[in-house]
Amino acid sequence: VQLQASGGGLVQAGGSLRLSCAASGRTFSRYAMGWFRQAPGKDREFVAAIAWSGGSTYYADSVKGRFTISRDNAKNTVYLQMNNLKPEDTAVYYCAAGAVAQIDPGMYGYWGQGTQVTVSS
Repeated sequence: VQLQASGGGLVQAGGSLRLSCAASGRTFSRYAMGWFRQAPGKDREFVAAIAWSGGSTYYADSVKGRFTISRDNAKNTVYLQMNNLKPEDTAVYYCAAGAVAQIDPGMYGYWGQGTQVTVSS
């Protein structure tokens, strides 16, 4: 499966952005999907994940209550709605596909190219 992330940009603190990740191929609905982010000089970190059915979602503590992951299997797309953004959310955001929704980036076999999110104070 090939993944294409989009929707990043520059926003002021307290603002919102919605990231999208479009997948190619007819097997999208079989994959769990995750969002990760990487800030300069830091390791890639887990943000959110969603099971293939959309029935289960998982969030990093740092984004819980502010970010929402969702998916539309008919459109082969996963979303990350980000509200109340903070400067520490600044990073390149990546979507990924794997067998099971989990926090370990090493367990995802497919990655998108990343989209930059910059939050100004």
